[in-house]
Amino acid sequence: MEHARRKPLWQRIAVNWRLYLLLVPVLAYYILFHYLPMYGITLAFKQYDARLSIFGHDWVGLKYFRQFFSAYGTWDIIRNTLVLSIYGIVAGFPVPIILSLMLNEVRSKKYKKLVQTVTYAPHFISTVVFVAMITTFLNPDSGIINLLIRKLGGSPVHFMQYAQYFNTIYVLSGIWQEAGWGCIIYIAALSSVDPELYEAGYIDGMNKLQKIIRIDFVAIRPTICIMLIMSAGGVMSVGFEKVWLMQNNLNISSSQVISTYVYNVGLMSNKFSYATAIGLFNSVVSFVMLVIVNTIVRRLGGTSLW
Repeated sequence: MEHARRKPLWQRIAVNWRLYLLLVPVLAYYILFHYLPMYGITLAFKQYDARLSIFGHDWVGLKYFRQFFSAYGTWDIIRNTLVLSIYGIVAGFPVPIILSLMLNEVRSKKYKKLVQTVTYAPHFISTVVFVAMITTFLNPDSGIINLLIRKLGGSPVHFMQYAQYFNTIYVLSGIWQEAGWGCIIYIAALSSVDPELYEAGYIDGMNKLQKIIRIDFVAIRPTICIMLIMSAGGVMSVGFEKVWLMQNNLNISSSQVISTYVYNVGLMSNKFSYATAIGLFNSVVSFVMLVIVNTIVRRLGGTSLW
């Protein structure tokens, strides 16, 4: 039997115009707020003048890229960004996976819901409030951490005033805030595992650890690959708000990252072309990392984005 000839696109639109009409708001959103603003990238290669339109600025080429890479402290800022991001991935990426595997073993629904609620809750705290909580906990006089240190016979530590503690405070607090929320996708993947696999495992004499490794971990491995690729793509995109709120003159040698540098030097000083050039550099590096990690994962036989 021959396949029916596929109708032209305009005929399919005419028949299903109501469905295609639903796409209009989504397409309009992406065109207006994602594609049209991309022309602003050209400011990285132009001399910005507020008196002119975006099309009327003088072309200066790679001037602002050279200015950024020759500026004092640029490589320290790039290093801080990479260290903070890679530290966060290495320390924080496995936590939601482990948490989801542990929750999957909980048989009491009430206890499971309680743990999920407690671990999800920090995600919904605003960044300003969350940083205020961190500052309160680490207060040298009344903070719970320093009270514990005193109980153990130690001296209080001014954690927020030492640059060497900044990365650890940032990463560990981030794990506390996002681990519960991050494990949702893994729990969803685990819920799709066929119960017959568990029954077969028990018949074969698998213990708990073997079941987790051979069934549960295999089930969420494609999800892990995708999340790892996406994390690698954001390696240069350390969040601005939290870093800026935790930053002070005493820890700035570790806390000055690209996003805060753009804000302080580029936007506060009205150097919009300079800020755009740094942002473009940041995006290009993130894109290259995304492609590299995706290629590595695909060649190793894992699930990739393309």
